[in-house]
Amino acid sequence: MDIQHEHNSKKGRFFYELDGIQKAEMTYSQAGTDKIIIDHTEVDESLKGQGIGYELVEASVAYARNHELKIVPLCPFAAAVFKKKSDYSDVLF
Repeated sequence: MDIQHEHNSKKGRFFYELDGIQKAEMTYSQAGTDKIIIDHTEVDESLKGQGIGYELVEASVAYARNHELKIVPLCPFAAAVFKKKSDYSDVLF
């Protein structure tokens, strides 16, 4: 599965497209120079239960590690994933 990423100066998103149509998205805001706030995750009904949401979180964790950022998971889904995955604790704010 190819999770894509877009980032401008203050906001960003990780997303998945199928045949040019966006099917899943996780959005975040930059909070200073050292953290991002995940504020929303949405997955199309046709992909529910296939782990796409987890892959979006995984992409955000990889991004945070590569850029030495911490993550504040305000989105309920992302927060639940961070609670389950102790190996993400290094990027949790």
